[in-house]
Amino acid sequence: MITLTEELQQAVQEANEQPIRLVDPNTNLEYVVLPAEVLDKVQHVFYDANPLTIEEQRALLVQVGLSVGWDDPEMDVYNELAPR
Repeated sequence: MITLTEELQQAVQEANEQPIRLVDPNTNLEYVVLPAEVLDKVQHVFYDANPLTIEEQRALLVQVGLSVGWDDPEMDVYNELAPR
């Protein structure tokens, strides 16, 4: 684990528990420092330790497709179009 420098400690205090953006001057890549408890709350949005199986992915795709009207009879015209 990396210990915060005095400059970063001051930035953390001034940020009042809000994320802090840092820039690597060598690469111009931006990084975000945020309280660990915030990361713990939102981490599942970005990373899932139990990825979906192919079958689960297909089931979700079907569910989403049906929810937006892909089963509407008017959409059948797209099944008859010539492939590009």
